[in-house]
Amino acid sequence: MPPRGLDPRGLLLVDKPAGPSSFDVIARIRRRTGARTGHAGTLDPFATGLLLVLSGAATRLAPWFVGLDKRYLTDVDLTARTATGDTEGEVVEERAVPDAEELELRVEALRGEVELPIPAASAVKIGGERAYRLYRRGEAPEMPLRRSRVDTLDVIAYGDGVVRLDARVSSGTYIRAIADALGGHCHTLRRTEVGRFSVEDADEERVIPPAAALGWLPEVEISVDEAAAIRAGRLPAAEGTRTLCGGELVAVGRVVMP
Repeated sequence: MPPRGLDPRGLLLVDKPAGPSSFDVIARIRRRTGARTGHAGTLDPFATGLLLVLSGAATRLAPWFVGLDKRYLTDVDLTARTATGDTEGEVVEERAVPDAEELELRVEALRGEVELPIPAASAVKIGGERAYRLYRRGEAPEMPLRRSRVDTLDVIAYGDGVVRLDARVSSGTYIRAIADALGGHCHTLRRTEVGRFSVEDADEERVIPPAAALGWLPEVEISVDEAAAIRAGRLPAAEGTRTLCGGELVAVGRVVMP
């Protein structure tokens, strides 16, 4: 198989529908562009919303995107807990619906720094194997805890045992784990923001150039000779910056662009 292309290079904002996996979306875009393609954080198949897709040479910039904070809208069904924290898992416990006051106490306990079990149907490796594969085989390993930061967890609406929440969380936070801790499971889940990027701006036909996609990093403009020296390894690029030459991205931190 010939190597994947380095162009088009940049960031694509995709509004993923419910059903396909994040890898299905990546494969579809890769077939269309012929370029290397990767993501900066998956979404579960049942979830919708913003998926950051890196194309071409920009795939090497993934570390600057995967750690960005996230924002979600989710409908949590508080009548039952499921094995997976969503609608795809079997019901493991039916619950009495809390009143508004009790719900607020539960929500308040999940704001700030929290430590919650990773859902069984996740991509985390347990003993070298993906947890979701173990779950599908009927195995039930003890899932590790993950520390996360919940900056906001706001009740948007509540009725008939379903609460709609607006959550701003640190990277790596499982909304399904929050739903389970509330005593329910995710009925719907939509990612609306990743860092400075919004699902409202999603357009997978538009490739955002790497220099613009990393616009929150300080910019350093260098000469043509300096750019050549950096690409040849004779001069290190500055840490924590975007290094540009004539508007073209030369390096991000110490990562040199081809």
